[in-house]
Amino acid sequence: MGHREDLLEGAKRCLLEKGYARTTARDIVAASGTNLASIGYHYGSKDALLNLAFIKLTEEWGERFEDPAGGPEAPAAPLDQFRETWERVIGSYEQTRAVWQLQMEVISRIDSDPELRKALIGPQRAGRDGLAESMMGVDPEADPERARVAGLFCQALLAGVMVQWLMDPESAPSAQDLTEGLKLVLEGRGQAPGDPR
Repeated sequence: MGHREDLLEGAKRCLLEKGYARTTARDIVAASGTNLASIGYHYGSKDALLNLAFIKLTEEWGERFEDPAGGPEAPAAPLDQFRETWERVIGSYEQTRAVWQLQMEVISRIDSDPELRKALIGPQRAGRDGLAESMMGVDPEADPERARVAGLFCQALLAGVMVQWLMDPESAPSAQDLTEGLKLVLEGRGQAPGDPR
């Protein structure tokens, strides 16, 4: 790897270990085995490097939850696909807790960091498409509007689940809880299926 790649890997490690606000340029240099001038040369600034490192970490996190069966062997029923994807997300909580914490920190920085907000707009939209496909089985290329709406729903749900798991894993929702909740919504305000109310 060259300095550019070393810096990116070092910045990713620092973000996971120290968070966004506490990572310094010197931390990144120490973690990457490079020098301070390399940050400016390759990325323009420490903040630009950290923004890219955060985006890469979230992309890597998302890739963990793509359909492991590779498509044809995925569950046929949409609710089964939804539940199985959430089982993978929630099941990985202990290994990915640092990424969840980092995402919450980054969200808290958005209002005071316009460059960070700007850097995240494109990846956030791409993330919606990935969530729509992996959690809801909606192909973004075949049906972009449906994927957009499904992705918005999944992102909203994911943020809420993250907060609950970070605060109190003992009472946080399971994949089955989320699936049952979705079933209730689909059935309509708790009435029995087929009830004309």
